[in-house]
Amino acid sequence: MKYDADGQLRAINPEAGFFGVAPGTGEDTNPNALATLHANCIFTNVAFTDDADVWWEGLGPAPEHLIDWRGNEWTPASDTPAAHPNARFTAPASQCPSISSVWEDPAGVPISAILFGGRRATNVPLVTQSRDWEHGVFMGSIMSSEKTAAAAGTIGEVRFDPFAMLPFIGYNAGDYMNHWLEIGRATDAAKLPKLFWVNWFRKDQDGKFLWPGFGDNIRVLKWILERVEGGGDAVETPIGYVPAPGAIDTSGLDVNDATMAQLIEVDHDSWKGEIPLIQDHFEFIGERLPAELAAQLDDLERRLANN
Repeated sequence: MKYDADGQLRAINPEAGFFGVAPGTGEDTNPNALATLHANCIFTNVAFTDDADVWWEGLGPAPEHLIDWRGNEWTPASDTPAAHPNARFTAPASQCPSISSVWEDPAGVPISAILFGGRRATNVPLVTQSRDWEHGVFMGSIMSSEKTAAAAGTIGEVRFDPFAMLPFIGYNAGDYMNHWLEIGRATDAAKLPKLFWVNWFRKDQDGKFLWPGFGDNIRVLKWILERVEGGGDAVETPIGYVPAPGAIDTSGLDVNDATMAQLIEVDHDSWKGEIPLIQDHFEFIGERLPAELAAQLDDLERRLANN
C-alpha cells in the first residue's frame, strides 16, 4: 500500500495467486473459487479419484472409491475423512472470474475500507466499525481467533492474532503496530480508509454457526460500503459501531431478528472479561507496544465501566 500524489491510499496485490482450504469449498459455498480451479492448480492433501481428478469433503457427493490423502483406499463407509482438514488449493488469481479488470494496475486500486477477520464463536460481533484510524489499529492489534487445523496447539483454543498476521509478521510486533499508526498520520484523516472487524464464525449455544457465511457475506460488505459512503445505520457500542437492527439485508435468508441481534450483540460483562486477556497480550508484546494502543485499552475499559 502507498499514497498517491493526492494522499489517497492505494494498493497492489503482490501475490500472483490464491490459496485456500479445500474442505468445505463447493459450488454452493464458493462458486468463484471452483471456477478458478479449472486449470494450472496445485492441490495438497486432497483425495484422488479413479479418473485422476481430486475430491474433498464439501465438493459434492462422495465417489464410491478414492485414494485418500494418506494414500490409502477410501470409500464412503470409511471412518476417516478422505481429505486432510487443512487440505489446500493454489491457483493463479487471473483465473478468478470475479477479479477486478485493473487488479494489476501498477498505480494500484484506491482503498476505501480495510477488513480484519478473526474466528471467534463468542463476544465478537458479525461486523464492527472502528471509531477512527487509531481505534481501528487497536481493533486490529487485539484481534483473536480460535485455533484451527492450520495452527499449532489445541483446536478451539483462543489465541491473539494481531491483524490476522501473527504467523507472517517478520519483525517486532510492536513496531508492526506502530507502522499502522504511522500510515494513519501520513494523510488527511478524511482520506483514510474505514477500518472494520468481521467475524463470520459466531455460534449459538448448540455450537451452530449463526451466520450462513460464504456468498452471503456480501450482505455485510454492502453495509460496509454504505458506511464508507456516509450511510448505513449503525449503533455505537463500547467496542465500536455495529449495524443497527435491519441495517443488514437478510431477505431470503433463514436468519430471524433474534439471530441477527445475537450476531451483533456486544455483551458488556463478557467484554469486561476480555480486558485482562488483552492486558496479558499487550504485556507479551512488550516495551515496544505503542503508547497509543495502551491508551486505547484504557479508553475501552472506561467505556465498558460506564455502560
